[in-house]
Amino acid sequence: MGLFSGKAPTKIGVNKGRLLSVDMKPSNAVSSFAESKYHKIAPLATGAKPQGSFQQLKSLVEKDPMAKIIKAESTYLYAEYKTKLLGFVDDVEFLLDPKGKVIHVRSASRLGRKDFGVNRQRIESIRARLTKPV
Repeated sequence: MGLFSGKAPTKIGVNKGRLLSVDMKPSNAVSSFAESKYHKIAPLATGAKPQGSFQQLKSLVEKDPMAKIIKAESTYLYAEYKTKLLGFVDDVEFLLDPKGKVIHVRSASRLGRKDFGVNRQRIESIRARLTKPV
């Protein structure tokens, strides 16, 4: 990968129906499951057809030149987002909750203690592009 790509996380994925928690000390991650105000971000709304919205989300990620899908399942998506300039990598996960009609999110930088809001901006950008739930 790149000079600043860092190592892929070994603890990632779904555990007991939730995405794993984010490390509370660094300021380089957001999660819809986080309890701290700084790390908390709202999940993505799906509308009346959660699976359709999840497929729309997957399509958005596939088309993003900064993203590489690592794992795609019917209710879980894991992608790596790489910056153009220095090749920093962030791990981004999505978990569909069809009953709750939301897609939970987790976005975390591999390196550094601060992300200068990049992870939150990424999720909010995805939310804006997913404005027409199906």
